[in-house]
Amino acid sequence: MAGSYFLVASLLVLSCLAETCCATVTFSSLQRTLVVTASPSQGQVLKAGEDQITVTWSYNRSFPTGTDSSYKMVKVKLCYAPVSQLDRAWRKTEDKLEKDKTCQFTIVKKPYSPSNNSFTWTVERNIPTATYFVRAYALDAHDAEAAYGQTTDSRKAANLFGLEGITGRHASLDIASACFSAISVLSLLGFFYMDKRKAKMAQQK
Repeated sequence: MAGSYFLVASLLVLSCLAETCCATVTFSSLQRTLVVTASPSQGQVLKAGEDQITVTWSYNRSFPTGTDSSYKMVKVKLCYAPVSQLDRAWRKTEDKLEKDKTCQFTIVKKPYSPSNNSFTWTVERNIPTATYFVRAYALDAHDAEAAYGQTTDSRKAANLFGLEGITGRHASLDIASACFSAISVLSLLGFFYMDKRKAKMAQQK
């Protein structure tokens, strides 16, 4: 009996430890210890697949020394501004980061350094048309978010920029489509000519 009680107690302890280790990180619990800037100016519109964004980030020295001691990696992300989240549940902001859909596109992930960090990113072709800002997360040894920084204010209303996604057909597709159409027309004319010729030869016989 005592063994059973010990087993149950052990499982409860392990369960509590697991919950503690794997607790969901909330955005509201994070300190804004990173200073982040990005090259686009307020209101600028970039083109997906063509333009570039240069992002810089560093540790905010106004925080006490050692605050960043647990930071191991930094993940920089492209995030939707509120104006591009309206009536779009698939972009909804949630305080629990595992459910948050604000920042869906990773720009870069690299080891943490408190200063002299910069990365130039060519906007990927699959980025949709929307209004954005840039956010960086500092990650701990467990790859969990430990702090953040972003190019906009807390209301996500300042320093926003637009991206124009690729729409319509690509030029190469239009060329291929035109070629196939021309081949189809020529084939149809060829069959029509052969059919008429066979009919004429049959009449001559």
